[in-house]
Amino acid sequence: MKTLFTRRHAGMAAALAALALSSAQAAVFKDAQLEALHEAGKFTELEQQAQARLKSNPADAEARAALVLGLSLADPADAQRLTAGTQQAKLCTEQHPNMAVCHLAAAQNLGQQMLNMGMAKAMRSVGTLKDLWIRTLELEPTSFTARVQLAKLYVTLPGIMGGSSSKAKELEAAVRGSQAETARIIRVHLLAEAKQWGEMEAELRTLKPGHDSAMQEEVREATMQLALEYLKNGKDLAKARSLYESLQRDQPNRAAGFYGAARVHAAQGQADEAIRLFERAKTLAGADDYPIDQRLGDTLLAKGDKAQAKLLYERFVANKRSKPANVEAVRKSLAKLG
Repeated sequence: MKTLFTRRHAGMAAALAALALSSAQAAVFKDAQLEALHEAGKFTELEQQAQARLKSNPADAEARAALVLGLSLADPADAQRLTAGTQQAKLCTEQHPNMAVCHLAAAQNLGQQMLNMGMAKAMRSVGTLKDLWIRTLELEPTSFTARVQLAKLYVTLPGIMGGSSSKAKELEAAVRGSQAETARIIRVHLLAEAKQWGEMEAELRTLKPGHDSAMQEEVREATMQLALEYLKNGKDLAKARSLYESLQRDQPNRAAGFYGAARVHAAQGQADEAIRLFERAKTLAGADDYPIDQRLGDTLLAKGDKAQAKLLYERFVANKRSKPANVEAVRKSLAKLG
């Protein structure tokens, strides 16, 4: 059984992974062109636009912050780009200490770096990350990203590291009347931490993210967390499937719902349908967020196709984006295949 501290660490990793971007409630950039690129997740183009603007005006705070996000998010697995992003974030916050966008970009960069660190080293950076989100929110109280990410840190961190459900509740209460959906997604995270799965599901069902990419990201991650709880050990496969299908319906261009539904079919022994859905998920946005080749290999192996399963396992191990814990499991599967 995992200890509370281990569960908190797992929650912390999930919070760091959930680096939601902007919100129509409080756009990250005032400049329309930068905001459009950012909202669309076009980070390579955002970086290029930022470089061009900085050439003509090195004191452009928004361009500097855009450069940080471009360097940090276009290829988060590239350590050199992340380091360059850190350098630009330092310039941004030093040159423009009262610009919220600089602190937000610095927090995004640090969050990505922490995902690539060992757990112990990442934990040492939590205080800095929290301070960056606090400062962002002080400078821009309507920032969806800062409020939600700070609340998630408060919810998932142990008390000795600054965690506080009461502080997360204060962040929720402060916008309950003015930003109802922001408050609701914070309540979702509070309910998840309390393992009140039924109440969490009820809150999720009433969220209306619309076309807001940041809120869609939050809903997607929370739905995946809840569905996984039902999927584990076959606890309630029907509920898990319903949640995954809601993502397929509401976010049809994202891999999440199809990947999750494939796992349900695999758990039910419906290998052909699982394979079809895994293959579909591979073609959609966000596919790199999930160990699709690993799960597809497991499904093929269950069908008796050892050769194809081995190829998928080998490809998964070679993929630099694969998470270490999954790679370790796949190596064990490969060893059994010989």
